[in-house]
Amino acid sequence: MASATVTAKSEPDRRRSRGSWLPGTRLGRLIIALNLLGLVILIGGALVLNELRRGLVGARIDSLTTQGELIATIIDRAATIGEPEPSMDGQYAAEILQMLSNPRSQRARLFDAEGRLIADSDWVADRVEWKTLPPARQRVDPGTFSLDLQGRGPAAPMASGEAGLAREVAKALKGDHQAGMRVGDHGARVVSVSIPIQHVQAVLGVLTLEASDVDEIIARERAALIPFALIAVSVTLISSLLLNRLIAQPVRRLARAADSVRLSRARAISLPDLAKRDDELGDLTRSLEDMTHALSERMDAIESFAADVAHEIRNPLTSIRSALETLDLVTDPAARERLTRILHQDIQRLDRLITDISNASRLDAELSRESPRPLDVGRLLSDVAGLYQETAKPGDIDVRFVPADTLEPIRVSGREGPVGQVFRNLIDNARSFSRPGGEVRVGLQSSRGQAVVTIDDDGPGIPEENLETVFQRFYTSRPKGAAFGGNSGLGLSIARQITEAHGGVIRAENRAGPDGEVAGARFVVSLPQARS
Repeated sequence: MASATVTAKSEPDRRRSRGSWLPGTRLGRLIIALNLLGLVILIGGALVLNELRRGLVGARIDSLTTQGELIATIIDRAATIGEPEPSMDGQYAAEILQMLSNPRSQRARLFDAEGRLIADSDWVADRVEWKTLPPARQRVDPGTFSLDLQGRGPAAPMASGEAGLAREVAKALKGDHQAGMRVGDHGARVVSVSIPIQHVQAVLGVLTLEASDVDEIIARERAALIPFALIAVSVTLISSLLLNRLIAQPVRRLARAADSVRLSRARAISLPDLAKRDDELGDLTRSLEDMTHALSERMDAIESFAADVAHEIRNPLTSIRSALETLDLVTDPAARERLTRILHQDIQRLDRLITDISNASRLDAELSRESPRPLDVGRLLSDVAGLYQETAKPGDIDVRFVPADTLEPIRVSGREGPVGQVFRNLIDNARSFSRPGGEVRVGLQSSRGQAVVTIDDDGPGIPEENLETVFQRFYTSRPKGAAFGGNSGLGLSIARQITEAHGGVIRAENRAGPDGEVAGARFVVSLPQARS
């Protein structure tokens, strides 16, 4: 195909903005930040409420400890009897406990040195509860309830609340203050402190205070967590809507635009508002726009190429048809010979045209099929010139290769077949315009990292206004006396297409003789040298 090779232009990778601490690209960082925001809010709320809960429970324990130490001191001072072996007057201690304890918000129990329950604030008969309670327990007389800390008697199975209380009292009877949370009698969590009642070194009993409002505290914590949860849900919802607006909808627009191109309702994607975005979708949009514009240009080139081919083929066909129609009417042998010669020239021209069209149509496939590799330009030019010399016929224009004045080989990165075709097309063009007895000289030099190849002929040169147009497709300009049909007008166009595909430049100029007049044409091909 004779259309210009489209070189894909890759956008440079965009660097992360200065000060950005999130990994990835701009759109990726936005997605990560929006998804993390809701989690940060929830985690922050949980941490805040955890500290609040610890503060509330700690404050409750401090309050119970202060109250319990006060009650234990009063019982020690007022209900201790006997010397030198002191003991606690259980009846009097129970009266003191009932007088000092606050049964509305907490429960107080008093145990003797053996772990027997001797007083319980729940034994108060006129106590009014503010919430529904399980069936009331019967009053237990002092001394009839024991935690059996010493393991005496038949071991009746204890509920989990009683077992926790038993462990707490047992530790307190050793003289250690106990404080913390445990399971109460009815399975609810309670804040409990157990304070030993000591007279000098002797432990006379244990005072246990329980606060059963832990569930209320937890309920308040959960209620306090609701605003954080609502904020997290709102942030997640807003971020989802934002991502839908920023990503899903633009992608859907791109898909519809691509479908429109696929269904031939448009020749290219054009979404200027998305192309202005400085993120991955902007990069994608610009790439798709460039791709579809390149495809549109390629389609236009194909249509133009098909029209040019039809026009160029129609000319020799029209000439052949006219000559054949006239041949039957001409009886003069000389005239018939001229018509026959015209037929041969037109057939030769048509054959050359079809060959060049075939080469041009396969050019893109050949350029993409073979990977570039280092080529020794001097060896390639020597082989091409040698082939012309070996196949030369009498009267043909000689082709001579002038190697570079350097011992180091000059290499370029390219494909040997297409690069060789560039030089063959230029040599064929130079031979077709050279005067009889002239020669075509092929030179090679290295200049500023470029491999510079020159092809000189001894022809009439190129008009100054046509130094650029000679590379246009199907352009032909025959000087007087040049053979008709010797050029298809595609050779130089193909040469420029291959050269530019290899990152090189090709140009035409006129070569001046000693007297200052035009001594022939010169084509210069510059290709980047391969790195060592």
